[in-house]
Amino acid sequence: MKIIVTGGAGFIGGNFIHYMLSEHPEDRIVCLDKLTYAGNPETLAPVIDHPNFSFSRGDIADRDYVFDLFSREKPDAVVNFAAESHVDRSIEDPGLFLRTNVIGTGILMDASLRCGVRRFHQVSTDEVYGDLPLDRPDLFFTEQTPLHTSSPYSASKAAADLLALSYYRTYGLFVTISRCSNNYGPYHFPEKLIPLMIVNALRDEPLPVYGKGENVRDWLYVVDHCRAIDLILRDGRAGEVYNVGGHNERTNLCVVEEILRRLGKNPDLIRFVTDRPGHDRRYAIDPSKIKAELGWEPTTGFEEGIGRTIDWYLGHREWWERILSGEYRDYYEKMYGDR
Repeated sequence: MKIIVTGGAGFIGGNFIHYMLSEHPEDRIVCLDKLTYAGNPETLAPVIDHPNFSFSRGDIADRDYVFDLFSREKPDAVVNFAAESHVDRSIEDPGLFLRTNVIGTGILMDASLRCGVRRFHQVSTDEVYGDLPLDRPDLFFTEQTPLHTSSPYSASKAAADLLALSYYRTYGLFVTISRCSNNYGPYHFPEKLIPLMIVNALRDEPLPVYGKGENVRDWLYVVDHCRAIDLILRDGRAGEVYNVGGHNERTNLCVVEEILRRLGKNPDLIRFVTDRPGHDRRYAIDPSKIKAELGWEPTTGFEEGIGRTIDWYLGHREWWERILSGEYRDYYEKMYGDR
């Protein structure tokens, strides 16, 4: 199977490419990535010379570019990770999120229809459901939970989901959607909670925590997520949404304190800062459907996963130090300039 993976130089997309080339070395992977600030080609360094991997730099919202790529590659499947995903940035510039997350997704599906793509998988987020009250631990997001977005980011992802489902119903495109909880693991760009806290702690810099750190997230180790998408891509039912959750709920403050404990750092590094507008209180996913239909369930508990993640950042200082310095942006020309 030939698969176009969009956003493959990002955190989850990059891990997915590593996973697929390891688990399915017979598949051909074409990575399409614009290499915006969070797209790091160094994430793809371990697979750059794999015979079944190729990279194409481009924008999913560029219709001519996407149609040309699909016409040349003739993919069997598309997995769309490409998205602007940082809530704070969406509050500052909503238009950018609409262009990439909605219009870009529509262009990918148009190209898929034109080129006879057999399966289109849209990677979404639990944030499309809004949030849950902190005092109701019995409540979980299911695939039937109404969409109730809180930020321009989550609204753009919900719009993309609805657009994808409309292409299934109107045009017969084989579409599946997964909505995941918060991912963590290797190659995570250090603007999100866990990598930011690890990097700042290693540098003995303040760890900014919104509000009182009471917001609850369900943490999913990224490799578990990759395995779920692989199963959906191969055996999921057309027009279906699958929730992918980790059963690892923690308050933000508990996560930060655990990172400091494991690194032997002083809790005095924590700095509580003004909460962001519309900050969701609690996310929690019920993954019963994907377990029943595809046999998936998470295998990595939070204690194991956070240990692996911290060890990875300790062992890959050059990767995140080059991000902080901005030097990672030069890597594309170094690795791909003469190819």
